[in-house]
Amino acid sequence: MNPLVDLQNYGQSPWYDNIQRAMLRSGELERMIREDGLKGVTSNPTIFEKAINGSNDYDDALAHLLAQNPAQSSRDLFYSLAIEDIQQAADLLRPVYDKTGGCDGMISLEVSPDLAHDTASSVAEARRLAARVNRPNLMIKVPATREGLPAVTALITDGINVNVTLLFSVLRYEEVIEAYISGLEQALQNGKPLNRIASVASFFVSRVDALVDKLLDEKIKTATPEQQALLKEAQGKAAIANAKIAYQSYERLFATPRFAKLREAGAHAQRLLWASTGVKNPNYSDVMYIDTLIGPDTVNTIPPATYKAFKEHGKTASTLQEGVADAHVSITLLTKLGIDMDAVTQQLEDEGVESFISSFKTLLDAIETKAAAMTGQSRAMA
Repeated sequence: MNPLVDLQNYGQSPWYDNIQRAMLRSGELERMIREDGLKGVTSNPTIFEKAINGSNDYDDALAHLLAQNPAQSSRDLFYSLAIEDIQQAADLLRPVYDKTGGCDGMISLEVSPDLAHDTASSVAEARRLAARVNRPNLMIKVPATREGLPAVTALITDGINVNVTLLFSVLRYEEVIEAYISGLEQALQNGKPLNRIASVASFFVSRVDALVDKLLDEKIKTATPEQQALLKEAQGKAAIANAKIAYQSYERLFATPRFAKLREAGAHAQRLLWASTGVKNPNYSDVMYIDTLIGPDTVNTIPPATYKAFKEHGKTASTLQEGVADAHVSITLLTKLGIDMDAVTQQLEDEGVESFISSFKTLLDAIETKAAAMTGQSRAMA
């Protein structure tokens, strides 16, 4: 059996962490939904930057938009291009959405990354994007920054589906759950139906190992041989341990009497979504962040190379709920070795926000350059 299809027998939905106009036009996305049981698609500023800046697929559409209004800002042009892709993907995924009762079949679109620390502007833009896309299976991505938490509550209160992204810390994840449940409670008070409000919490994986392993490498340089062995043994374990502990929080916080009342009113639990599941260390298995995190009521959004690798040689088994005690031991050991996981996860959040802002700026600059060439005139950046 196709391992991607078999994931669903263990309660996990495979989503695809990529979108490009070519895959919509060629029928590739439709084939993946049909053959691989693909259940959703995620996008982010870096993905769109590579898609638009790295191909000519969008040039005709860009020229058409400029012909309609040459004065459009590069930001407005980007969202017009992106929304066309998002709408097409949403329509292709709509049968999955209907079949799963609004649980899967989702496509994500992120608010501008430069709004990550601006609650009010994030909420306002999210509402505008949701209205423009106008598809029930859209998820608006909001970063899990301190300022993002009240934005999540406000959007869930509105009945807007939310993908809470750039999540690294177990503690912050528990705060995200609180933001989600608070939004559901307010939505219920306002008379909104809860059964079609969906949310995922995108918990990043490989980036945790990339940073922790780097910190351990630095310690190895000055350690004794005995210490070196312990430091090396700790490498490649932080991310999976962190994720398994987060899943414990999911099981605990969505089994409370508080959420039971919401479930009775039709609410869905906010599923954990494993993000950043492409392996960054060539010495590790290329599917380790899928094989080890398979479990009920979860999503794994898989980048292209990892998707292909898992389809070819992935192994499916119920692994997420195994080795939980070992996960706690691994995190405790890292603390003893001088790795501050709170500092690690905060650094990763900060770097993630900055990385997306940088990709977004590069994207807008590229659109601006193309627009200037097409219109034959210099343009004021916006």
